[in-house]
Amino acid sequence: MTSYPHLLAPLDLGFTTLKNRVLMGSMHTGLEETKDWNRVAEFYAERARGDVALMVTGGMAPNREGGVFPGAAGLFNDDDIANHQTVTDRVHEAGGKIAMQILHAGRYAYGPECVSASAIKSPISPFPPKELDEAGIEKQISDIVQSAVNAQKAGYDGVEIMGSEGYFLNQFLVTHTNKRTDRWGGSYENRMRLPVEVVRRTREAVGPNFILIYRLSMIDLVPNGSTFEEVLQLAKAVEDAGATIINTGIGWHEARIPTIATSVPRAAFAWVTKKLMGHVGIPVITSNRINTPEVGEQVLAEGCADMVSMARPFLADSQFVKKAKDGQSAHIAPCIACNQACLDHTFSGKISSCLVNPRACYETELVVEPAATVKTIAVVGAGPAGMSTAMTAAQRGHKVTLIDRASEVGGQLNMAKQVPGKEEFWGLVDWYRTMLEHVGVDVQLETEATAGALAKFDEVIIATGVIPRDPEIEGQDQPHVVSYIDVLRGGVDVGKRVAIIGAGGIGFDVAETLVTGDSPTEDLDEWLEEWGVGDPAHEPGGLRAQGPKPEAPIRDVTLLQRKAQKLGKGLGKTTGWIHRASLKMKDVKMIGGVNYERIDAEGLHVSYGEARDNPTLIKADTIVLCAGQLSERSLADALEAKGMKPHVIGGADVAAELDAKRAIDQGTRLAAAL
Repeated sequence: MTSYPHLLAPLDLGFTTLKNRVLMGSMHTGLEETKDWNRVAEFYAERARGDVALMVTGGMAPNREGGVFPGAAGLFNDDDIANHQTVTDRVHEAGGKIAMQILHAGRYAYGPECVSASAIKSPISPFPPKELDEAGIEKQISDIVQSAVNAQKAGYDGVEIMGSEGYFLNQFLVTHTNKRTDRWGGSYENRMRLPVEVVRRTREAVGPNFILIYRLSMIDLVPNGSTFEEVLQLAKAVEDAGATIINTGIGWHEARIPTIATSVPRAAFAWVTKKLMGHVGIPVITSNRINTPEVGEQVLAEGCADMVSMARPFLADSQFVKKAKDGQSAHIAPCIACNQACLDHTFSGKISSCLVNPRACYETELVVEPAATVKTIAVVGAGPAGMSTAMTAAQRGHKVTLIDRASEVGGQLNMAKQVPGKEEFWGLVDWYRTMLEHVGVDVQLETEATAGALAKFDEVIIATGVIPRDPEIEGQDQPHVVSYIDVLRGGVDVGKRVAIIGAGGIGFDVAETLVTGDSPTEDLDEWLEEWGVGDPAHEPGGLRAQGPKPEAPIRDVTLLQRKAQKLGKGLGKTTGWIHRASLKMKDVKMIGGVNYERIDAEGLHVSYGEARDNPTLIKADTIVLCAGQLSERSLADALEAKGMKPHVIGGADVAAELDAKRAIDQGTRLAAAL
C-alpha cells in the first residue's frame, strides 16, 4: 500500500505506458555543451535508475539562429545523433524513458542572428530580432521538424516542443510580440498557426508511436498576454494536430513576477492547469514549485493534472521517485528553490548543479564510494559545511563525530529559515538531521570542542563558520543597536523605525523579516494579490489590472551600504530582482554611498562620498548591524599551534554571506576524498 496512489499510478499513452505520473522537467544544465557524452549519459541514467517515469532534456536548438546562445547544443548532423545515442542507450539500460526538448529561443536568443514574429527587442537581450518572412518561417518549421526526426533516430522516446516561457512559438501567439498583418498575425487563428503547424508536421514526420509533448503557456504574466479562451483554443488545436501530452508553462522569462523562486508558494500555479482539465482528451502536466511527493500527490488527487513535472527536485535528489515508492520520503534531499547553483549558473554560462546536492551534473567527477581505510573523523561545527562533510564521510563508512556548541544542528541555516519567503530552509535542516541519524553520525550538541579532545581523531575538520564583522561606528554600543543574529533569532524587540547597516544578502533578509507580517509564501491567495496575479479567464496574461497589492509594511525600514552602487548588486543573478522588487513594494528606502558617522539616541548619522558631504540624520528606534562577517578560526589556529593539521572549510575558511552553496560543495568534496 503506497502513500502516493495517484503519483505512483501508471499512465497509459496507448502505444507506451509511463510507470508513474512524474516527469523530470527540462533543465538547461550546460552538460551537452561540454561534449562529454559519458558525463551527459550518466546524469540522465542516474535519474532513470531513480524510477522517474519520463525525463525531458535541456532545450536543444533546432538551428543556429534559434539557439539560446551561440554554440548551443542541438542535433544538426550524424555525429550529434551518434553522441545523443550514447545518452538514450544508457537511459534505456537503466529502465528509463527520455524525451528531447526542442527549444527555439526566438528573440530570447543571445546573438545577432535571432529571429521572431516581429522586430521587437526583448528586454532581457541586447539583440533586436529579424522579422521572418514566409521563407524564413518555413525554414524554422522545417528545422524544428528535422530536429524531432533526428531525436527519433538518436533513440529518444519522444520530443517536447517548447511553446511557452516567451520563446519563439510563444512570441507568435500574443500581440505583445506579434505585430504582423499577414497569415501569421492579426487574428488568434493566424497567430496560433505556427505552433499548430509545427505540431502537425512533426507528428507526420515521426509517426504515431512517438511521444510528442507540447509545452503550452498557461499564463503568460506579461502585458497583452493570452486569454484563457485562447489557451483553451490552442490546447484543442494542438491535440488535434497530434500532441500526446500537454505540459504547462508558467510566465515568460521577462515577466516581473517570480514563478519558481523559493518565495513562491508550493504548487502556486496548479490552479491554472486545472482550468484545462476536462477540455482536452490527452494527459495534462502541471508544474512549478512541486518539490515533495506529498505536494505532487495532493495536486493529482485534487484533479489539477494527470502528471506533475518536477525539474530542480531531480538535481537535489536523483532518487526522488524511488525513495517515495520505498516509503523513504523523509530521506529525499529537498529542493529549496534557491536558484543559486542551477539557474544562476545557467544564466552565467556555468555548468548547473545544486546547492543541496553538489554531485548534480558532476556524477562522474564527484564519486562517493566506500572508503579504502576507515578513519575516525571529528567535524566541529554543525552548519551546512559541517553537516555535509559528516554525512558524506559517514556514508563512505568512516566513524564520524559532529560537535557543536549550539543546541541544534543547522548553523546559520537556522537564521535563514526565519526569513519570510525562505520557509523551505526548515525542511533542509530537518533533512540533514534525519540523514545524520540515518548514516550513524555521532552528533554531540551543546559541546565545546577543545584541542585536547580532538587529538585522538585521525582527521579533524573545522567548520566553525563566521562571526559578525565589527563596523566600528561611534555609538554602536548603545542598547538600540543590535546584530542581525539577534533579529533573525527573534531575541530582541525591534522598534517601528529601523536603519539596517549593510545591504548584502543578510541585510536584505533582515529587511524582509522586519517589514513582513505573515509570510505570503504560506498563503497563496495573499501571494497572488501581492504580485498582481489574476485569472487569465478574466485578465489577459494573468496580470491584474490594479497591479501588485502587497500588505502594508509593519515597520519603516531604511537599508544602507557604503558602496556607491545599486543595492543588492551581489544578490543571486536570477533572484536579486525579486528581493529588490519585494522590498520596494514594502516601501523600504535603499541608500548607497554613505559614511556611517555616528549613532545616538535619535538614530544614525550619515554623510556621503569621500568629502563626507550632506550630513544627514536617519531617525531610527533600532539600528541593525549587518556589516559582513569574519572567519571564526580560533579553534583552527589553536590546533595548528599544537602542530595539528586540521581541514578548514566553509565560513571558517572563507567568510561569505550565508554561502551555503560553497560550504556544502566544499564539505562534500572533502569527505569524498578522505
